[in-house]
Amino acid sequence: MSDTVRIGIIGTGFARTTQIPAFLACEGARVVAIASGHRANAERVAQTFGIPHVADRWQELIARDDVDLVSIVTPPSTHMEMALAALDAGKAVLCEKPMAMNADETRRMVERAERSGAFALVDHELRFLNGRRRMRDMVRDGAIGKVIHIKILFRNATRAHPDRPWNWWSDEKQGGGVLGAIGSHAVDSVRWLLGAEVKEICCSLATHIKERRDAQTGALRRVTSDTEALLLMRLAKTDLVEDATGLISLSVVEAGQQEHFTEIFGRRGALRIEERGELWRADLDANRWEQVPVEPDDLAPGLQDNGWSRGFTAFARAIVAALREGRRTVEEAATFADGHRVQLVLDAARRAHERGCWTSVDAP
Repeated sequence: MSDTVRIGIIGTGFARTTQIPAFLACEGARVVAIASGHRANAERVAQTFGIPHVADRWQELIARDDVDLVSIVTPPSTHMEMALAALDAGKAVLCEKPMAMNADETRRMVERAERSGAFALVDHELRFLNGRRRMRDMVRDGAIGKVIHIKILFRNATRAHPDRPWNWWSDEKQGGGVLGAIGSHAVDSVRWLLGAEVKEICCSLATHIKERRDAQTGALRRVTSDTEALLLMRLAKTDLVEDATGLISLSVVEAGQQEHFTEIFGRRGALRIEERGELWRADLDANRWEQVPVEPDDLAPGLQDNGWSRGFTAFARAIVAALREGRRTVEEAATFADGHRVQLVLDAARRAHERGCWTSVDAP
């Protein structure tokens, strides 16, 4: 590949707020094209960031000779078709999470990526926060002893107001809902931080606002996606994990201060990571958390200051560097195989909710 990585973006939501500013801050990267089913949205984003080419058909973007990397930032129901087409066209692919709608789709994506030998990653950018990497190293070094429990909490009120209009996020058939949007990150964090798979899961999903008005017609439409997800997990045994359990609590309808943290409890102590990568440690005999020094994360210009933005700032830099050097992956990034294993857990969580009982996670 040349010294300049040419990027095509499909989607104008998270791409506009996070991905495009982060890629533009990378040396040796250019965003050359953007596509959206709503051409006016793509044109606005292109004008804002100086992107030369606009398309209202994603197929047109994938077919361009001047696109090296296709970043798929669209509803999950579209991910598989777009990713397979991009891989068949010989493009490198970055796919938003959740990777697809179910494990049958993610399995096809993994198989196609393996056959092509292509660069194919999932956007789990939280892996690239310095605090999370330090936390993972400390767990692996035995700083808190064998892990017995992990707890992840995410809550805000972004979808709590009943006047918020209906969109794809309200539709389970398009992949909307907090289990996929945030639960995919949470499950990836469990796997990546602990190096352990989820073997059994129990889950409760809830939809607290049943109808929303369509932004175009004003008509009430039924909300079919979840706005709350509560997961209990049993983890497979490893050298670092023994008889371990997990709890994931996710909500986008809870008022008050937004919270997002991950806590890992071991036989000799505990670790806690917060939204922007602040790391804390508690020894078994200490009745307090003590902050662990961590090198501050960079933030690309124009981004909101949060963990997702700081994580993607680092991830974008690593993606561009890898492609410029001709590498087919990024160290510690989530591969399509990782995305598939996360999807197996999400599928099992949905089955557990439907059955009302503990459910085994299918083997990859």
